[in-house]
Amino acid sequence: MFIKFWRTLGLLAWLAGVGACQPKAPSSRDYLVISTEPATAWIRNFNPFTASTGGGRWSTIAAMFEPLMIYNRMQGKFVPWLATEQRWEDAEHRRLIFSLRPSVRWSDGQALKAEDVVFTFQLLKKFPALDTNGVWSFLEGVELAAPTEVRFRFQKPFAPGLVYIAQQFIVPQHKWQDVQDPVSYANEQPVATGPYTELNLFENQVYELGRNPYYWQKDKAQVKALRFPAFPSNEQVMLNLLKGKIDLAANFIPAVDRVYVAKNPENHHYWFPLVGNMVFLYLNNAQPPFDQEEVRKAVSRGIDRQKIVKVAMFNYTEPAHPSGMTRAFEKWRLPVEQPEGEWVRFQPEKAAADLDRLGFKRGADGMRRLPDGKIWSLDIAVVTGWSDWVRAAQIMSKNLQTLGIDARMRTYDFGAYFSQLQRGEFQAAISWSTDTVEPYEFYRWLMAGTTKQAVGTSSPSNWQRFADPVVDAKLAALASSFDEGEQRKLIADLQILFMQHAPAIPLFPNPAWGTANTEHFVNYPSPAEPYAVLSPNYRPEILQVLTELRPKTQQEKKKL
Repeated sequence: MFIKFWRTLGLLAWLAGVGACQPKAPSSRDYLVISTEPATAWIRNFNPFTASTGGGRWSTIAAMFEPLMIYNRMQGKFVPWLATEQRWEDAEHRRLIFSLRPSVRWSDGQALKAEDVVFTFQLLKKFPALDTNGVWSFLEGVELAAPTEVRFRFQKPFAPGLVYIAQQFIVPQHKWQDVQDPVSYANEQPVATGPYTELNLFENQVYELGRNPYYWQKDKAQVKALRFPAFPSNEQVMLNLLKGKIDLAANFIPAVDRVYVAKNPENHHYWFPLVGNMVFLYLNNAQPPFDQEEVRKAVSRGIDRQKIVKVAMFNYTEPAHPSGMTRAFEKWRLPVEQPEGEWVRFQPEKAAADLDRLGFKRGADGMRRLPDGKIWSLDIAVVTGWSDWVRAAQIMSKNLQTLGIDARMRTYDFGAYFSQLQRGEFQAAISWSTDTVEPYEFYRWLMAGTTKQAVGTSSPSNWQRFADPVVDAKLAALASSFDEGEQRKLIADLQILFMQHAPAIPLFPNPAWGTANTEHFVNYPSPAEPYAVLSPNYRPEILQVLTELRPKTQQEKKKL
């Protein structure tokens, strides 16, 4: 899920004017200002196990704790990190070996050991609430293979397990072994291997992390410190962005060239590559008439994605690929023109004809009737204040009203919205998909019988309540396959199954929102240098950015 930082275009226009008349930010400073978490005050919690669920600070698994390897979604490959390599020890792919770097130390000076890796995974087993990726659903055991090697034993061949193991951050055994309840532990004095581990300052409104004195990449982490101000409102975030007081952020900014870049063209930059998750319209498959795939397809044909992209998303994105996959899966996606996926195109005449054929006839008032004779009404749930999705819902409502469906946007506070989504207690809702880089996990999240829960039972995925045994069989085959040719065929099959069943309606890929200010620091990722994603929303990938940034030299400043 990405963070939203705007209200209305009128407000943004006012902010742009204010930003233009403010004095320039100081010409030099040695700390990088990052904005990722809107907050009125900071809570001192650096528990890495709860960082991804909102309990711990963003920086915990972005700057402090590190994984064995990082999967780079821009390059489509693993980058060695705490581990230098991984290999399968057997032909059956049941034993996976990771080799650790010999020179890594924790921020208290103690050496990173293979025992720390084993301990971390055993901690996940002992406290299942910490195992958010479910590694112990496929692992049989974890043990030392050599002084600097760790062996992971699988219950059965499971190819997607590599990503989950590789990107699991590691904690120090000597610090965590006596923690009685690691689920609620705040870890106020963190010890980690990452580039920024030292709490220089922690106050209600700001905290600052200094460099790890023992960081293993000695020529990296050239920025002296990371600073995190607490911004209690989106308006304050925008003001500070425009005034150049924020260096790195994950922001959607309407008319970004005019509102942000034009205020300081030399230093204000952005990059929004389409490698985020897919934004879907979820139709509740457990409720008639959306239990019929032909109805779901007809609704999809009635949606004008081009208008949504232009009006709601300011042309930062594109209409969805019929597979539901974003460009993060570029190497796996089928060509756009697939006969099974034509329902993602705007075809209002065909949509109307399909609904007529399916028995949803218009009455004298022009509104379609359900089989019980009642007017077909449809509520589209969206979060209050999420302006791009609100505009998208407004466009879709008008599209569907033209078809004779009494569609209306309903806004909710996030808590109420998300509870309805997870429990399957909604008719339609705009929401995200998983941020995974694995096609297996993407379709398991959307279509697997194992992820389908009864209505009323909270579910982290498959909110629309879809299942198909053929999909499950393809997923099982993909999970056990290590042959790229076979994987490609199975992933193609899953794409076709998605197109045939339309379990959810893809709208547009979510850009990886990233803004950068180069007044004080340089070497940010960009379209010209796409070494990683610029957006700080993607962890642990942001570690690659924090270790490449460096202060701007006086000579570079003079050139401007």
